[in-house]
Amino acid sequence: MPSSLRPRRFRVESSALSTARVIVGVLASALTITAPVIGPASVASAAPACTSGVELVVARGTREPGYLGAEIGDPLALALPRMVDIPVTTYPVAYPAELLDPSSISRGTADLVQHLTEVSAACPEMRIVVAGYSQGAAVVHSALGDGLAAAIPGTVRIPPWVAPRIQAVLLFGDPLRLVGSPGLPGPWRTGSWCVAGDPVCQIGGLQPLAHVAYGDDTIQAAAMFAASAL
Repeated sequence: MPSSLRPRRFRVESSALSTARVIVGVLASALTITAPVIGPASVASAAPACTSGVELVVARGTREPGYLGAEIGDPLALALPRMVDIPVTTYPVAYPAELLDPSSISRGTADLVQHLTEVSAACPEMRIVVAGYSQGAAVVHSALGDGLAAAIPGTVRIPPWVAPRIQAVLLFGDPLRLVGSPGLPGPWRTGSWCVAGDPVCQIGGLQPLAHVAYGDDTIQAAAMFAASAL
């Protein structure tokens, strides 16, 4: 590599390390918080039906229980079908959702990108809503190409042709808000919710329990936002 390019590579690597440390640091405050469990049996799910329906794809938070995630994904999967008159299927992003696993976010982006690509190719009429909570929001940022989270080593981005298939992006307790990235650039609509006092997404937030206080009003607002984009 020409010596003139080496400083630039060093800056990119340093930026990636710094960003990764910020994400890990802010998510650590939520690690010991336990969300109430909503059993997977209460959430209707299925493989993509390749119709003109909606696929809700959710990346859960750190160590979050539930099928799509007890705090956000499972309640959202119940709320969205009530607001649209088309079938809604669901997909939980398969990744560790751990802070002690350095590959957690990159594995999340790999699974999310693979699923979005497969659904977009196999089901051209399917509309897609992507949601991420806490560490899952960082996964969504990385997979959809946000400049900050995309710097994390090992993450992958969706192919450009897949982007227009995503109708809405929903972010909750997003740690990237702390470093100036409240939304996502792209051809989709992005909604971002942060409960007052949540230290994971609010600068100066001092209430760790606020991170698991995304109640019914927030879920309903997010479902309505997604429905309006479909």
